[in-house]
Amino acid sequence: MAAGLLAMNSCSLKQMVKMAKDQELTVTPSPLEVHGDSVAFDISATLPVKMLKKNKIYSVSTFYKNGDEKIELGSFDFVSTDYPDAKTSTPTLKKHQAFAYKTEIGNGDLIAIGTASNLDKTKTKSTAEFPIAKGLITTSRLVKDYAYVAYADHGYNNKEELIPATVNFYFEQGKSVLRNSEMKGQNAKFLDAFITAKHVTRTISVIGHHSPEGTETKNANLANERSVVIEKYVKSRMKHFKQDSLVNTIQFVTKGDIKDFEPMKAEIAKDTKLSPEQKAELLNIIDGSGDFTAKQQQIEKLPYYNKLVLAHLYPTLRTARTEIWTVKPKKTDAQISLLAGQISSGKVSLDTLTAEELGYAGTLTNVLSEKAAIYEALIKKTDNWVAYNNLGAVYVEMAKAEGDQNKKKELLNKAINTLEMSIKKQDSGEAHVNLASAYILSGVRDSARDEANKAVASNASDAVKKGANGILGTVDIKDGKYELALQDLSKSNDSLQVKFNSALASLLKKDFNTAKAGFENYKAAAPQDAAGYYLAAVTAARLKDEASLTSNLQKAKALSAAFGERAASDMEFYDYWNSDNFKNALK
Repeated sequence: MAAGLLAMNSCSLKQMVKMAKDQELTVTPSPLEVHGDSVAFDISATLPVKMLKKNKIYSVSTFYKNGDEKIELGSFDFVSTDYPDAKTSTPTLKKHQAFAYKTEIGNGDLIAIGTASNLDKTKTKSTAEFPIAKGLITTSRLVKDYAYVAYADHGYNNKEELIPATVNFYFEQGKSVLRNSEMKGQNAKFLDAFITAKHVTRTISVIGHHSPEGTETKNANLANERSVVIEKYVKSRMKHFKQDSLVNTIQFVTKGDIKDFEPMKAEIAKDTKLSPEQKAELLNIIDGSGDFTAKQQQIEKLPYYNKLVLAHLYPTLRTARTEIWTVKPKKTDAQISLLAGQISSGKVSLDTLTAEELGYAGTLTNVLSEKAAIYEALIKKTDNWVAYNNLGAVYVEMAKAEGDQNKKKELLNKAINTLEMSIKKQDSGEAHVNLASAYILSGVRDSARDEANKAVASNASDAVKKGANGILGTVDIKDGKYELALQDLSKSNDSLQVKFNSALASLLKKDFNTAKAGFENYKAAAPQDAAGYYLAAVTAARLKDEASLTSNLQKAKALSAAFGERAASDMEFYDYWNSDNFKNALK
């Protein structure tokens, strides 16, 4: 009896294995796809009617296989007790599985083995290996690293600046004639010295003033006449010093300032003879109600008017205020560049340039090593956040351009350390976005996301925030969050990487028409980048557009042989591998 039972058990297991050839195992997606750092998929399994025998288990074990390399993915069981109607209906089961993606696993297949056993699994029979999904799509790995570099403002104004020199000439009450004493006084001597210094002058503005006493017409005439008198006097002095030719290059502006108490208020504020109470009384009248004449009449009724106002305060208002606007002397860009190089090499003192000039010098060279030397010198000079941020930004740019991975890693570590020092000195959006760039280039996505979010939340410029959003969108794609990527990238700038990654996110989100338009836009902006044509071909394959597929693939291969090699085994083009058009595109 025991032998009979064993024979029946063995027979049942063999029957299950034999019938397993009719099982249905559907994998979604198929081929497998990489999203984020993993390959995830769903298996829907259906067994034939009567296959699952009483008191038996049928297990499906899966693994990813490429050559001799295997990744065990686990198994799921059909237990007969869970399917009492297995003789008349088809047992079904759905299972979600995933495994971590690594570049070295290559383009393999999803393989399954079916195993029939009794409930305690002491007896088993297994099928041969059979494929349930062929190939692995790695299109998401074509995302372009986007790094935005932000330099902090150096604070130097390299544009022409005008600086004023002010000289006042005073007149007698009710007169607009310039007295000899004024033409021989300190103000006249200052004017002569200024003229002989030959400053580059753009504008001379002369504003005539009057003291409040007198009629409105008289005040207006006096103010205007005084401004004209001083204009003529300045021109005569320039001609006296043989600067006739310069007179015509200067814009003279003359006007009279009438019925204006502001000059008087300024004189009251700095006067030393008026008591605080008298000052307050005068200011209350000036700032109170009534017109100019009414206020003037109130002032004339004050007991100290004749002595402290008319005889002492008003004479300071009978003037022509002359402002001479000259060009601020500055070093040329060439001089600043030369001196910055000498400073960074230790040939001249750090004090040869101001901090602002030295920071500006960093913008005058495109050679990154020279930039770095300048900002290193600036750190020695100021030890401030701007210097550290800008040096860190240079390190990020150097890392982007570095082909040697060890040197690149070293530069990124230097960038991170320098930028963290900048933030310790002063928190800034510029340093955070630069740190985000350093982290994304280092492959540390969580830190890149954190720093980019801080940059977005900062009070930095819109350009910095757009750069940070570009980094966030790139991290989103790497994390497999395509809808979020499109949201972040839509708030970024119009850079090539952002255009590319936006189109890629649409492709991975399966919005193929938007992806198609996006790659057309990118190709127009970057006609020599093979990646744009390649992904346009992938999009065309998804849209079943063979003509567009082959034309784009042909262009991609012409620009980069590596993409031709990739296409030959890329499961995106599996349906076209036997197509003559596809084959011709890769010739």
